[in-house]
Amino acid sequence: MTRRAGSTGGQREPGATRPMPARDGAASPGPERHRQRDRAALYRARDRSFADWAGGAGVLTHDDLTQVRVHDMVDTLHQRGAIPDKAAGHAILRAADRVANAAMWLVVHMTYARTVRTDGQALGSGDFKPNPDGHTGGSLNMVPAYVGYLAANALCGTTRSWLMGQGHCVAAIDAVNLIVDNMSTTQSQRYAFSDEGLTRFVRDFYSYEIGADGRPSSPLGSHVNAHTAGGLIEGGYLGFAGLLYGHMPEPGERLVAFLSDGAFEEQRGSDWAPRWWRAEDTGLVAPIMIANGRRIDQRTTMAQIGGSDWLRRHLRLNGFDPIDFDGRDPAAFAWAILEMEERLGACAAAALRGEQSYPIPLHYGIAETTKGFGFPGAGTNRAHNLPLEGNPRNDAAARRSFNEGARKLWVGADELATATRQLNNHSAAGRTKERDHPLISRKPVTADLPEQPWSAAAEGEPASPMAGIDQHFRSIVLANPRLRVRVGNPDEMRSNRMNATLDQLKHRVAAPEPGLAESVSGSVITALNEEAVICSVLANKGGLNIAVSYEAFATKMLGALRQDLIFTRHMIDAGRKPYWLGVPLIATSHTWENGKNELSHQDTTVAETMWGEMSDLSRVVFPVDWNSAIACLDAVYRSRGSIWTMIVPKREVPNRLSPELARMALKDGAVCLRDRGGDAPELLLVAVGAYQLGEALRASARLDERGVRHRVILLLEPGRFRLPRDDREQEHSASKIFVDTLFPESVKARVFLSHTRPEPFGGLVRPLDTGPRMSRFLGFCGRGGTLDTNGMLIANRSTWAHVIVAAAGVLGVTPKIS
Repeated sequence: MTRRAGSTGGQREPGATRPMPARDGAASPGPERHRQRDRAALYRARDRSFADWAGGAGVLTHDDLTQVRVHDMVDTLHQRGAIPDKAAGHAILRAADRVANAAMWLVVHMTYARTVRTDGQALGSGDFKPNPDGHTGGSLNMVPAYVGYLAANALCGTTRSWLMGQGHCVAAIDAVNLIVDNMSTTQSQRYAFSDEGLTRFVRDFYSYEIGADGRPSSPLGSHVNAHTAGGLIEGGYLGFAGLLYGHMPEPGERLVAFLSDGAFEEQRGSDWAPRWWRAEDTGLVAPIMIANGRRIDQRTTMAQIGGSDWLRRHLRLNGFDPIDFDGRDPAAFAWAILEMEERLGACAAAALRGEQSYPIPLHYGIAETTKGFGFPGAGTNRAHNLPLEGNPRNDAAARRSFNEGARKLWVGADELATATRQLNNHSAAGRTKERDHPLISRKPVTADLPEQPWSAAAEGEPASPMAGIDQHFRSIVLANPRLRVRVGNPDEMRSNRMNATLDQLKHRVAAPEPGLAESVSGSVITALNEEAVICSVLANKGGLNIAVSYEAFATKMLGALRQDLIFTRHMIDAGRKPYWLGVPLIATSHTWENGKNELSHQDTTVAETMWGEMSDLSRVVFPVDWNSAIACLDAVYRSRGSIWTMIVPKREVPNRLSPELARMALKDGAVCLRDRGGDAPELLLVAVGAYQLGEALRASARLDERGVRHRVILLLEPGRFRLPRDDREQEHSASKIFVDTLFPESVKARVFLSHTRPEPFGGLVRPLDTGPRMSRFLGFCGRGGTLDTNGMLIANRSTWAHVIVAAAGVLGVTPKIS
């Protein structure tokens, strides 16, 4: 006989609790614990609707502390007019219990089953997958969290945004969204709450099917993807959510961020969120750590060194206000979200009145739970992926364990339909569905772009391209006061020639030092942590952004950049256009200028890696002077959703391009700067980078003396000349007519001189390569030390003389250098 979900089955009294790990106030010794128990009993005795909820449902129970907290929360919501009466609040929480049980039931089916029966009947051997897969334990833990978020929205009549750092727990989000009909368009067209619809749903999970277009056939992913309704990041790079959330919401917006205790030890920098949060320019944030104490095959470091007690001390030392609650209970999550918002809202109001100084302690939820709670295998190492000891398809004991565990979670269809209607009060409350939360449905951002400060200096006159970027960016900031600005700075703004920007926007600090460019409300996020500062920029999708780094150290930003690019491109493929402005990553103090600082500071990896991403969104450009630099910067803010890696000299270099040539180079990806061959050149010299162009032009002068017909071509954006990997990259590629004109098929002899390592560059521009006998590639060879720029060029065989030798080789003549 199947037990009705929500029934106690005669096995426990309403409100009965089970042991919990020690929590701040939850399992306090002596009088406090007794007081909580007595108050919870009093509330149950006086309020039947409260008692009905307190009785729990399925595997969910509500401990005494949660009951006391929820009673006070519901009473406050009623007093404020958010709910018509307290019974309405309790009904929403009862609905959350039913939905959470059903979603956990569906999650375990996603891992193990290939057949779903909504009547809850036991599954047989053939109903299970031959090869089960899924991050089951974490997904089970995320179900109460996400359902609690839905309940908080229903209780307040406000749709918050959400962010999940543990993207591999996507099964929880997809399962809940299907049950409450909060799916994306693609998923809603494919799935429904029926035997047929759910069977298709679980078979799509880890189906590995691929379509004729080479893309996955299933809109379900192993991580959050573009079809996950409301998803903002893929979450495959653990820890970045903790760096992003504090910069994401704008005033008036609210964000709930679900974080991972495993990610906490993987990615440092999230501890600084209180250092950056300001009521004046940031909405309410509610970070919640799912503290289940286990990584893939062992306990987290946190669990090993003191667990939640240690974490609470750590959080307080870093400016947080930790709040413990039961991570197995949707109502506890709802309470925590509202409590954190109320506390932060009160502090924000005080700060705006001048009664509270920064940093404000950010209120931080610690949701204590057991990995894989609610299903057999909980708390074991197995719970991370496959909690059962065997495969139910061919193991009778595992099959029995699955069916018994699923039976405890099953909710009847009629009861579940009633519960979903109570959570889906969007029309009555006049709020949007969670799939359309504020951070995902903003209007397209536009920037007013002032006239570029073109240089009219004569060719060859020196100027710093970074100074041009600094001047133009400051003017863009002043022209767009409505846009929130974030400048990511992992090192030295002034060394990188961003003086005007720093003086205008200032470092964000809590206690400004007199006489320095510092301010409590500064927009420059400075920390010696590249991941933290690039995330401050990537998070500010409603505003105006720039990041400036030493080229060698920008490599530490690559994971965050790649995650953003992947998700954006998948989102476009799914039919959603990015609303945010392009983001420039300025890599300066670069390899050829940083000779004095040893080989650790001489690294061209960032450009080479960003070439690996799809070139329509990952724009990698090499401005060579003032005009080409500001032309590129201006283009960044005319684009949407793209990341522009700009490799820019900070030292004064000769002006090479007029405004017209700079615009041409940006439009086409390349431009011919010197044509000494007319219609019949013998040789092409192709340069990427300012110092490389200088050496190519010096070599050109000597070729002139010897009557060698040649062209000097600047490749501003080499990715435009690659073999396109799909239709969208094809649209971004330079036209065949342009390529044939600039690089005539008849001219086989070519020398390429690149800022980067020659091997990845040669692979990138393979269509321009005429073979090892006729083409030579020069560039950074990984040689360096304590050198100046000329020494770096010599060490890496990239001087004009090396160009001449290479040219002689491809022309089949003996070089003569004098």
